[in-house]
Amino acid sequence: MLTITVDDAGLQSYLRQLQSRVTNLTPAMDAIGNLLENRIRQRFQTATDPSGKPWAQWAPSTQARYPSPGTRAAKKYGAGNARLLDRHGTMLGGLNYQADSKSVTVGFAAPYSAYHEFGTKHMPRRGMLLAYPETGTLGPGDQTEVLKMITDWLSPRPGSRP
Repeated sequence: MLTITVDDAGLQSYLRQLQSRVTNLTPAMDAIGNLLENRIRQRFQTATDPSGKPWAQWAPSTQARYPSPGTRAAKKYGAGNARLLDRHGTMLGGLNYQADSKSVTVGFAAPYSAYHEFGTKHMPRRGMLLAYPETGTLGPGDQTEVLKMITDWLSPRPGSRP
């Protein structure tokens, strides 16, 4: 599984406040994991990275090899679904999260997801998890939603907890 640690001082501060008020953080971590997993799934529909930047299109060489219905590649490998980063649904199908009382891990079971998240010498980055992988920073929208969720946990009102 591709695992990335987000080390954001503002987020850590909110989490410390939450930890001082709540004895079991597992439900909060579970809610954060569910939120992030759903936002990542949406990226496959919008074909954008966490900062809202569109994913790079396929290279012509990739398109030529893509197993579109009726092509030679489809006969050999099975027809794909024509979606960028989700040719057969394997990578997206392996997206999951694990939460415990101290952390939440969101990632993909497919080892090749790292090539897409970080890019390679021959393939552009198509971020799914982080806006800025070199700093471990969530996208602005993800960060806002996580902070909103933590704020709800810090100041509970009837019906406000996720």
